[in-house]
Amino acid sequence: MTYCLAVSVDDGLVFASDSRTNAGVDYVATYSKMSRFVFENNRVLVLLTSGSLATSQAVVNGIKRDLNDPKADFDISQGQDLHEVAQYIGKLSQNEQRLHAQAIEKSNANNESSFILGGQIAGQACEIFLIYPQGNFISASAETPYLQIGESKYGKPILDRIISSDLSLSDAARCAVISLDSTMRSNVSVGPPLELALHKQGVFQAPEHLVLEGNSADYQSLQAYWNEGMKSAFNQLPKLDWDKYDL
Repeated sequence: MTYCLAVSVDDGLVFASDSRTNAGVDYVATYSKMSRFVFENNRVLVLLTSGSLATSQAVVNGIKRDLNDPKADFDISQGQDLHEVAQYIGKLSQNEQRLHAQAIEKSNANNESSFILGGQIAGQACEIFLIYPQGNFISASAETPYLQIGESKYGKPILDRIISSDLSLSDAARCAVISLDSTMRSNVSVGPPLELALHKQGVFQAPEHLVLEGNSADYQSLQAYWNEGMKSAFNQLPKLDWDKYDL
């Protein structure tokens, strides 16, 4: 399993992902689920992946293959907008799933993958899209300026309470880390290292990138402050008046 999210604020975009792909008694594997594509002075794209590792890797490899093939019908450097790039990634995913559909059906396995595509093309606004296994996709809204894939339920409450369009990139990144940490606390299939990428609105260079190991000082500090803050807030909650409700 996995958990990835992207947040859109006025200042730009924040991307976050865990790195665990399998969890069990005797086997844990980690792979990066974040791919960054930078075309200086033109566009910055970030892709997050969830689901079948084989399908996800095939899609990322297909993107890189087409970028290096002058005869390719399309590549991510050519799309006029991110909507067109999202369509292309959805088609790559669908093609890969169809390629192995018969074998997957016989083995009763699942080769579906979901993706979050985000970034900015020069002259256009920042955008993020959630691309479903079926190839179709949705974009974030002003009311809900974030998208999640994978094990999303545990990390959603803090996003609903904290994320707003006027939040700074730094604060949005801290919120993303806590969202990931909350998920890891409740689900062993999500785990470190955590990856963060920050794209600042209108800056067409490599996004700020950070990898947080489980024992890194920055991550442990955020985790400790959050845990203590939650306990402190709980202890300050007003007491229930039991006598009032005594039936």
